[in-house]
Amino acid sequence: MNVAIIGCGYVGYEVAQYWQQKKCFVVTATTTTPERVPALQAVAQRVAVVQGNDSEGLKSVLKNQDAVLLSVGAKGANAYEQAYLHTAQTLVSVLRQIPSVQQLIYTGTYSVYGDRNGAWVDEESLVAPDNPNAQILSKTEQVLLSANSDNLRVCILRLGGIYGPGRELVKIFGRYAGATRPGNGEDTTNWIHLDDIVSAIEFARHHRLQGIYNLVDDAHLTSRELLDQIFEKNNLPKVTWDYTQKSTRPYNARVSNQKIKDAGYKLIHPQMIF
Repeated sequence: MNVAIIGCGYVGYEVAQYWQQKKCFVVTATTTTPERVPALQAVAQRVAVVQGNDSEGLKSVLKNQDAVLLSVGAKGANAYEQAYLHTAQTLVSVLRQIPSVQQLIYTGTYSVYGDRNGAWVDEESLVAPDNPNAQILSKTEQVLLSANSDNLRVCILRLGGIYGPGRELVKIFGRYAGATRPGNGEDTTNWIHLDDIVSAIEFARHHRLQGIYNLVDDAHLTSRELLDQIFEKNNLPKVTWDYTQKSTRPYNARVSNQKIKDAGYKLIHPQMIF
């Protein structure tokens, strides 16, 4: 099977490595950064430097592919529209000309749900993106879903916060040790380990999933519980919470993962690894 990965950062690289090790895939990886080419050549049979708005470049990459993973990232807060929306628009336009591609998988984010004051949300919940970047991510989903057809299945995985090797929780949150944070720490967090992201992408490809699926673990820890466990495990001073200030976290929603479980996916790490 020919598989292409558009965007080979933290997630895309690991998926490329996983698929290549399976021996039954021919992996094409793309990057916007020429310096990344040598590293990607270790995990893909073909590597191309392509910008997301380059329709001819994407057409060349996608020719004769069977499945495509879109796993881009924005380099800086002002790059979201180009990295996500423009890439999605170009990709959908190109895919209409390439009937060999029968599945598109996209790694999105649960941030499109916005702030729900800790209430449960699932894939049927209306999105409520409450900042410009989240609005761009919501539009990106809509563009990609518009490509659904009898021939092409589009699967969107709304990921929780990503952690794993090289992106350990203590690395992400270590700077907060001993600090004072606004709010009471009772807002809900949603996380997913890199192992589960790779595994769920392969599950979606193998089962040809279509539509939107949340991909988060079962933990749903509050910010207080999460930070307390990280700092306790690493012998660091705990955070102090300032109840007189409003929390600055924009995404307070308890994200359900029941749909992907009902489809048959079993989490590798249902609880968080500290």
